[in-house]
Amino acid sequence: MPDYKEMYLKMFRASEEAVNLLIAAQRECEELYISSPEPELKIIELSERKEDE
Repeated sequence: MPDYKEMYLKMFRASEEAVNLLIAAQRECEELYISSPEPELKIIELSERKEDE
């Protein structure tokens, strides 16, 4: 007969590890985003349109 309690505990531990791995990855990505330099913004001037067009 299968040991359902052991099977449940194994799945629960694996799920907990997966969640913790995702949380750690999210925190690392958030830190990378926060610590990255601000992007340089460039203003592109548009030429004026001719009235004929």
